[in-house]
Amino acid sequence: MLEIQRAVISVLKKVREHRLLYERNEEAVKQHLIGEIFKALGWSWENPKEVRPEERTEEGRADYALVINDRVIAYLEAKNLSVNVLKSEKPLRQLAKYCFSHGVKYGILTNGIQWKVVKAFEENSTLEDRVLLRIDLSNEPLEKSSLKLSFLSKERISSLEEHANYLKAFYWGFEMLKAKGYSKDSLISYLQSTIRPSFFLLEHLSGDEIPQALYVYDNGWKVVPLIEKSMKGVLLSLLLYLAEKAEKKEKTELLEAYRHLRGVPLDREKIMFLLKGLEKEKGVKVGIEI
Repeated sequence: MLEIQRAVISVLKKVREHRLLYERNEEAVKQHLIGEIFKALGWSWENPKEVRPEERTEEGRADYALVINDRVIAYLEAKNLSVNVLKSEKPLRQLAKYCFSHGVKYGILTNGIQWKVVKAFEENSTLEDRVLLRIDLSNEPLEKSSLKLSFLSKERISSLEEHANYLKAFYWGFEMLKAKGYSKDSLISYLQSTIRPSFFLLEHLSGDEIPQALYVYDNGWKVVPLIEKSMKGVLLSLLLYLAEKAEKKEKTELLEAYRHLRGVPLDREKIMFLLKGLEKEKGVKVGIEI
């Protein structure tokens, strides 16, 4: 994914510096923008076994044919940057004709920044119904645009429709749950959750337990590295976590407390007292896996 993100950043930089060129020159869009993206997606852009320029169809020439195992999997049509490919219907319809005439499954329309990917044919559906992906590198977060572009990679394009449908279902479900009152943080926490049934809150512990992992609830549960598998280790690890987030005087105080407590023996009652005090004072919640 990093290579795709690098390519997107590079393309956006080129457009910022040479927008007028790309608004007037489709060939520059193909060579400088589209080619760079597809190379990052794992395609050998100069290899005719994978990418064939100016592919002839009964309806005209497609700018590129993308080939997997000697079979064209998608046609790509390029436009200069002055064409809004997300809104313009004419080039999309022309691309669909190219695909339909040769039984090619997918069509990709792009000006290097905006991308529209369509399934070429399906019974009882309009062209708009068959749009699988809309991507706008200039107006989407880098992570979103890069993930969607990854569906066009040489490795994944054969499953493009499946991946696109999963993403649509995921997004729809996420938005519906938010509309029902679930917070974004709680939903993300659900997706990233690693907490096991052997997890207990500090208030449920006696202090005699042997902790295997430490969690801190600070706008969601976070795993905190455990210095040692003991309740004293929990206390020391919590102090370091809080010190890392703190500033100036508070940071100094927490680090001093860490250095002092590390070198002195502490009984169970003292450790539990200090942990509960930190919970209350710092507004966090401590959980332990045993």
